[in-house]
Amino acid sequence: MDEVVPALATGQASTDVLTEKPLKVYIWDMDETLILLKSLLDGSYAGAFDGLKDREKSVEIGKRWENLILELCDEHFFYEEIENYNEPYLNALSEYDDGRDLTSYDFEADCFSSPYDDVNKKKLAYRHRAIGEKYAKVSQQLLYLAIFPLKVLLHKGLEKILDQHTVKVWNDLYSLTDNYTDGWLSSAHKLLEEALGKSAATPATNSSSINCIVTSGSLIPSLAKCLLYRLDDVVSSENVYSSWEVGKLQCFKWIKERFDGPNVRFCAIGDGHEECSAAQVMKWPFIKIEFQPDAPHRFPGLDMPTVQTYMDVIYESSSKDG
Repeated sequence: MDEVVPALATGQASTDVLTEKPLKVYIWDMDETLILLKSLLDGSYAGAFDGLKDREKSVEIGKRWENLILELCDEHFFYEEIENYNEPYLNALSEYDDGRDLTSYDFEADCFSSPYDDVNKKKLAYRHRAIGEKYAKVSQQLLYLAIFPLKVLLHKGLEKILDQHTVKVWNDLYSLTDNYTDGWLSSAHKLLEEALGKSAATPATNSSSINCIVTSGSLIPSLAKCLLYRLDDVVSSENVYSSWEVGKLQCFKWIKERFDGPNVRFCAIGDGHEECSAAQVMKWPFIKIEFQPDAPHRFPGLDMPTVQTYMDVIYESSSKDG
């Protein structure tokens, strides 16, 4: 897995890298950083508030998210078939994808299975492309969420991904979680919007910043989490990496290969030791997220001036040393 990322995986940012326009690349961890799940499930989030948060409610919320994530994975992302074939990013098998029109392709009849040979890698590449298209489709529809009522949004095609009942369950759960965590989800999303220089109502056309996610979870559930936690309008599917098998340092190296240039700055934000160590190896600034109420960097709380300060300290120091 140490080979250079194929050119097809470079995505939309390759043009920016070749220009003089400064580019900032933010590398976010997902769990216990942009979202809270494990700490809700095991009660540690509630425990940090010394009895002010209902632990049973925390666990219940976490279990509901688990069920919703699994439902989306199984019903729309082929997860039962491809669970044992985790790749680090959606375009990892692009060399096996011949570009066939998948409109009428019968995924149920193509006999995808082991051995994991070239024939089956092509079938998995098809599935990855279909997942990416669904991700993009939902993202386009969700841009209307802040402007149009739900019934109008559904008429625009979201019901082709999720039925109306599931959409209501999802919206209610998101609101419940955001209220329980004092706005953790919405404030994290707002910061990612600010990182891109955009708002939900007025997306930027020529952003000089990119959000990437590097998560220790497997790829397909991580993409499902991006959709369900409403991160898909601020993180595109090709910028989601799973370090499950390759480690975060390797993912960081791939991201650097994709976006590196004379005017590019990187910053890693997460809660774990692995991303901290990887950032140190890459000589990138690292911001540690903690959910304890008195933690210096959490949501709500962390803002772009703070992130920029971390970046300036590292890059201005490097410039002086150079």
